Amino acid sequence: MAGDGITAGRQRSRTNTSGGGGAAAGGLRVERVWTTAGVHPYDEVEWERRDVVMTNWRDGSINFEQRGVEFPGFWSVNAANIVTTKYFRGAVGTPERETSLRQLIDRVVQTYRKAGEEHGYFATPADAEVFDHELTWMLLHQVFSFNSPVWFNVGTKSPQQVSACFILSVDDSMDSILEWYKEEGLIFKGGSGSGVNLSRIRSSKELLSSGGTASGPVSFMRGADASAGTIKSGGATRRAAKMVILDVDHPDIEEFVSTKAREEDKIRALRDAGFDMDLGGADIVSVQYQNANNSVRVSDEFMTAYENGTEFGLRGRLNGEVIETIDAKKLFRDIAQAAWECADPGLQYDDTINDWHTNPETGRITASNPCSEYMSLDDSSCNLASLNLMKFLTADGGFEVEKFVKSVEFIITAMDISICFADFPTEKIGITTRAYRQLGIGYANLGALLMASGLPYDSDGGRSVAAAITSLMTGTAYRRSAELAGVVGAYDGYARNADAHQRVMRKHAAANDEVRAQGPVATEILREATRQWKNGNKIGEKNGWRNAQASVLAPTGTIGLMMDCDTTGIEPDLALVKFKKLVGGGSMQIVNQTVPRALRSLGYPEEQVEAIVEHIGEHGNVVDAPGLKPEHYAVFDCAMGDRSIAPIGHVRMMAAVQPFISGAISKTVNMPESATVEEIEEIHYQGWKLGLKALAIYRDNCKVGQPLSAGKTAKAAAPAAVEEKAVEKVVEKVVEYRPIRKRLPKKRPSETVSFSVGGAEGYLTASSYPDDGLGEVFLKMSKQGSTLAGVMDAFSVAISIGLQYGVPLETYVSKFTNMRFEPAGMTDDPDVRMASSVMDYIFRRLALDFLPYDTRAELGIFTAKERTAQAQAEAAAEAAAADLAVTNMAESAPAATPVTPTVTVAEVKASAVPEKPAGSSTELLELVTGHAADAPLCFTCGTKMRRAGSCYVCEGCGSTSGCS
Repeated sequence: MAGDGITAGRQRSRTNTSGGGGAAAGGLRVERVWTTAGVHPYDEVEWERRDVVMTNWRDGSINFEQRGVEFPGFWSVNAANIVTTKYFRGAVGTPERETSLRQLIDRVVQTYRKAGEEHGYFATPADAEVFDHELTWMLLHQVFSFNSPVWFNVGTKSPQQVSACFILSVDDSMDSILEWYKEEGLIFKGGSGSGVNLSRIRSSKELLSSGGTASGPVSFMRGADASAGTIKSGGATRRAAKMVILDVDHPDIEEFVSTKAREEDKIRALRDAGFDMDLGGADIVSVQYQNANNSVRVSDEFMTAYENGTEFGLRGRLNGEVIETIDAKKLFRDIAQAAWECADPGLQYDDTINDWHTNPETGRITASNPCSEYMSLDDSSCNLASLNLMKFLTADGGFEVEKFVKSVEFIITAMDISICFADFPTEKIGITTRAYRQLGIGYANLGALLMASGLPYDSDGGRSVAAAITSLMTGTAYRRSAELAGVVGAYDGYARNADAHQRVMRKHAAANDEVRAQGPVATEILREATRQWKNGNKIGEKNGWRNAQASVLAPTGTIGLMMDCDTTGIEPDLALVKFKKLVGGGSMQIVNQTVPRALRSLGYPEEQVEAIVEHIGEHGNVVDAPGLKPEHYAVFDCAMGDRSIAPIGHVRMMAAVQPFISGAISKTVNMPESATVEEIEEIHYQGWKLGLKALAIYRDNCKVGQPLSAGKTAKAAAPAAVEEKAVEKVVEKVVEYRPIRKRLPKKRPSETVSFSVGGAEGYLTASSYPDDGLGEVFLKMSKQGSTLAGVMDAFSVAISIGLQYGVPLETYVSKFTNMRFEPAGMTDDPDVRMASSVMDYIFRRLALDFLPYDTRAELGIFTAKERTAQAQAEAAAEAAAADLAVTNMAESAPAATPVTPTVTVAEVKASAVPEKPAGSSTELLELVTGHAADAPLCFTCGTKMRRAGSCYVCEGCGSTSGCS
């Protein structure tokens, strides 16, 4: 029945917009979907006044204050705070300052309506009014949101910049390079981000016309990075967001691959020396290349050479001839190694990208925006909007297909209208964007939708639903684009690219036919998607299309918070516990609202739902939850925590939806800290095999150095198990101080450790007595017969004889640690990150291997695991100290602190973590799981941020490190 209604509705729409070519004069007929005739959307909701006071979580200072702002009662405190601080225009305290969500929505929607009427989009004023009301209703009820620049600029006296994503170009000339610097600066100033491919710049292995050697693209990256770090983005509201890309056949590719990994070594060394190297820290500017994401553009030719283990040619930029050959397997491994060390570079699969390119006659796609979801022509831009998928999930677990289709129609129409009045940072970008009209509709809350439906994120059923929704979204968007072409004309570049555009549309439709629907919901969605592609392609063959591109999957950082989404973009849930701000101040821990909904959809009765929710609130996971079937555990797997989704699960989800996206997907594949270089290499390879356009990995804690703790603190905070083990060793160990040599037996246990200190390599062999006491040390450095080798041999003999005569190892450790001389610096030992000399490293290593915990604690020497345990124990101690005060606060909360209606008794019971230590969901997750997340602190409010795609978003104030 629903399908028949949709078909009829679609047919009426097509008759009005694209029949016989005469529709251009008639314009669009617009039908109501969400609204009621005669009732304005604002009159359907209850409004309330709130005070928005934003404080720095760390020191309590006030960052922002505006009292008496107006929002619907169902908007969360966090969403209202972010909209007030980020999007309301006018100086605070002046009559020009916006004070209500109505003013904000009207400012944007009225501008869109006026431009639509002026440019002939609507058949009648009545149609324009319905469009106005529908758009208003959807924004008011958080059904979708435009990207941030729309809220920043539309309807203000500022330039009407609506795009968040920009792609630039740079040629092999100094004029072009300096113009690149200037264009990036203007884009950052406007609060957006840009990407650029530097492969046209000749390499450092080629000559200049003057006879000298070229600098190469990596050298020019330094100037651009410094510029970005100085300008920031949007007047210092967030870091400048940029992407730098180099083709895999560029002669400087090896230098490019290792660039950020080398700088990450500097960051670790400086941080360990006491400098502030956090995101936005005072000293981070002393290292380079930190304002950009780096990506290598790999070709099918290179990937085939990698598969076959053959050589691959690097080509000069001047004549395209091969000037050097490299081992493809080694370069691919080097890329994985660099990503293992610092998460950069990512990969972009060039031939796949251009195989889905609708405008190849105009030029190849060479670059992307900073988050890698927008890929199109050089000097172009894309405005984005994202749907909140949870708004289409029905109470019985169905999906409102008809409303989804109509919503996509409204959004695409509005987005296309915006190009008619939009301003652009450069003339070149304006010309390209108006000629090709690239759009980027997408969605958020996919992870929440799947969990609420009882589907694991990493499952065939979950991927089936995701693919069907994505196909329906893009198919509808292109069908509406074809209808718009019949009303206001195809995009200017369509004529020369008509064959290629139609070919890509057929590829999308063919991919849709390959999806295997799993379950009735996916079947219904896919059936309508098939209809949309068929009818849209038929209309497009006649009218052409209004837009060269239609969809992307963006990270939806700030706008995801604005829409009260539990999950961003295509991401799964971060965790099962959530940090929630309360009306009137304060905050609490709750179990994600998606969890009880998922349990009910799986058939659990209410008493079991409550018991499971309480278990999750206490433990942070579903393992051993009372009554929960083990086969349902996977439904609640998250991005972080004890049951986290496997990296390949993220890749498979991306592969499922990629054929139905015009651009690409902003998503980082999270990998555990224990992941190996080989595992990262395999993920990179699978990304190519599965047809992705871009892929970036992030290994947990790859950018964080563990701080050293004082000995006393460590001893007090040591876990009981560690202390007991240490005590046992102390009891068992009998140290004799008699000057009698106790020789080692002929056959004794020993171990050899290879090490590197500041680039100097060596080997340490330690032999012990059968009762586990160190008795002999041999050190091997430099070549046999050299002075250094002789000195090290003599030193080894002296130390070994001393040990055998009873000199305690701790005496040597106390004397030789912290000695300073060259070589010194970074080591390759995860337990000893820095050493002030080779002696310092050797005796720290010996202490870790042979001294009991108590002795080492006094010396301040700990393993990486022990340092982690200390941090956990300290956090637990703080929690215990604050527990009594928090309990008293919770008991008095109903009388003293207003609580939003969505907080249930079960959620209050689940609030076992004290308020003070956590300022965001990421910090809360750290307390629940006992594992530290290496997300940076927000440089605006000090709250720990969380990942959104390949960027970070602050739940406290909405700041992002990306461009969306």
